[in-house]
Formats: sequence, structure tokens, C-alpha cells
Amino acid sequence: MLESLLVYGGRGLLALLFILAGLAKILGPKPFLVHMAEFKVPVALLPAVIALEIGAGLALMFGFQVRYAAGALGVFCALTALIFHHQLGTRPERTLFFKDLALSGALIALAAMADTGGAAAVAQALLGPTP
Repeated sequence: MLESLLVYGGRGLLALLFILAGLAKILGPKPFLVHMAEFKVPVALLPAVIALEIGAGLALMFGFQVRYAAGALGVFCALTALIFHHQLGTRPERTLFFKDLALSGALIALAAMADTGGAAAVAQALLGPTP
């Protein structure tokens, strides 16, 4: 019981980070578009980033295909660190770089330990365990 609570709670908190980031990009895309352009990242990728953050975040939260959702977000975090936060001589950028790498490591570890889940995992997350 406690283990399940910790797994669901931890996964939910981790997922919330990405879901809220995706929603922020929908509600106010301009600073994200400017930041992407500064680093020569095609701004046409923003909808894909939003879809990944919200879609994989929700999948992670509800236990659907956790291995793939966590793996995709882990790769995304590693790429974010390498593309946007590689100025390690600047303290805030160094902090963001290592934060993104730490998130990447945690997500990849979660992906490695997770079963892939499916519709039953979503039903269990929403309705609770079946008797």
C-alpha cells in the first residue's frame, strides 16, 4: 500500500513538471519561441515539444506505457541540457544543465524499471485495483 502510494505520488509529481511546462508553452509561447530561435532550434518543433510534454506527462501520471513515456522524456531532458544549457561557465546555466541531466537519469531509470502497461494500467490508475 505505502509502496504503491509512493510510486504513484512520485510518478505524478514528476509528470506534473512536464504537463505544466507544456501548458505554459500553449498559454504563452512567445518566450519559448524566442529562446528556441536564439539556439537555432526550428520553432516549428514547438508543437511537437508541447505534445511530448503533455502526452508523455499524462501517460507517466496515469501509468500508461511508462517505459516509453519516461524514456522519451529522459531523452528530451538530456537533449534540453545539451542544446540549451551547455554554457557551463555560467552558474545558472550549469545548475539547469545538471538539473536536466538528473531528471534524464531519473526518467531513464524509471523507464528501465517499468513494465510497459496498457489500458489496464490506466483503468487501475483511475479506478483503483480490481478485487
